[in-house]
Amino acid sequence: MLYIKWLTSNKDEFNEFNSSFTLNSLLARPAQSKEYVENVVSLIENDVLLYWDDAIKELTKKFDLVDLDNFLVSKNEFEEAIKEVDDKLKKAIGISKNNIEKFHKRQKVKNLEPEETSPWVFCWREFRAIESVWLYIPWWTASLFSSVLMLWIPANLAWCKDIQICTPVNKEWKISPEILYTANILWINKVYKIGWAQAIFAMAYWTKQVSKVDKIFWPWNAFVTEAKLKVSKFCSIDMPAWPSEVLIIADEFSNPKFIAADLISQAEHWKDSQCVLLSTSTQKIKEVLFECKNQLIDFPRQEIAIKALENSFAIFVDTLEQAIIISNQYAPEHLILQVKDWNIYLNNIINAWSVFCWSYSPESVWDYSSWTNHTLPTNWFAKSYSWIWLESFWKRITFQEVTKNWLQTLKNTVEDMSLKEWLFGHKNAVSIRFKNFS
Repeated sequence: MLYIKWLTSNKDEFNEFNSSFTLNSLLARPAQSKEYVENVVSLIENDVLLYWDDAIKELTKKFDLVDLDNFLVSKNEFEEAIKEVDDKLKKAIGISKNNIEKFHKRQKVKNLEPEETSPWVFCWREFRAIESVWLYIPWWTASLFSSVLMLWIPANLAWCKDIQICTPVNKEWKISPEILYTANILWINKVYKIGWAQAIFAMAYWTKQVSKVDKIFWPWNAFVTEAKLKVSKFCSIDMPAWPSEVLIIADEFSNPKFIAADLISQAEHWKDSQCVLLSTSTQKIKEVLFECKNQLIDFPRQEIAIKALENSFAIFVDTLEQAIIISNQYAPEHLILQVKDWNIYLNNIINAWSVFCWSYSPESVWDYSSWTNHTLPTNWFAKSYSWIWLESFWKRITFQEVTKNWLQTLKNTVEDMSLKEWLFGHKNAVSIRFKNFS
């Protein structure tokens, strides 16, 4: 196989490799030093546990250059934000809200009716909403107000009682008006002006100004993800995920302009994002590389996108089947099939979160308005985690009823097994019932 690194030079030369070691090295995600991230987040956690709200204020001042007295967004701030959002965007947000609701309403699952699994044994399952959830809405180089829709809508449909959001403030001491407008039309009145790792610790451990929640949603950067992993012993989290990524499989029929645009749309998330192209055509790879350079001229987020593309690569493969094997090994967050006969390969896709088929399915449509949810696992976690949906906001509870007749039938089975495991209380819980049968 052959590979080429993105934007590391002006040469279009391919490097040859045949070893699995080289492939594994390519497939590794770019990341900051794990030890550095862990140390920084541990220091933040210690500060919050020692000084609580005072620590959050100081950390916000340090990282966001903002001096906060009150963490909650005021009614006046909501009113001002609504005025700043133009009618065209308000309409777009409304359309996306309706689309996302349609898809998520179809995910409602009925409780299982009691079933007689054996004579005189009845079992069933019921769902209960997680009572209190916190939605972390990023705002750093971009205002991700679409994430308010993606997270609040399934939480609301799941009947969560308490839905709160937090989002960082900018250097002008303001929250994104688009985030506040979206929160307002969804009837969210509790919005906290805090972010980063300290926000995760605040919502997991709670302080005088921040109320504790039962589950935290939305991956962000490496520091937020590390904080989520730390608090997962005390508070449930949706998934560990970061950075963002896309893998595109292309054949000779694909459009290099479309592919380049899709790669850049993912690269602009942040510098440690990664973009991968697998193609059966070396000429197509060169055309895409040329298009990337061309489309990046005067691109507003050029610095971020170029840095991400320097962490990215393309591989020439002999067959599309070989591309699918590599894709499953990589387990991408987004998989784009720029392949003419894409439908014949779908059954072979094992590890990917969201798949986009052929030329007119850009990932950006899904990010905003194509119904499905854009909160999903990255960094190999697509092998074991799934996307956010209604059940992410539910707990499953099972119920059992065993009649006296059936307990008598199972008496010897349970007693023999519990004795073998040295769990004498388990045996006695059955035996005592027979000593006291009326």
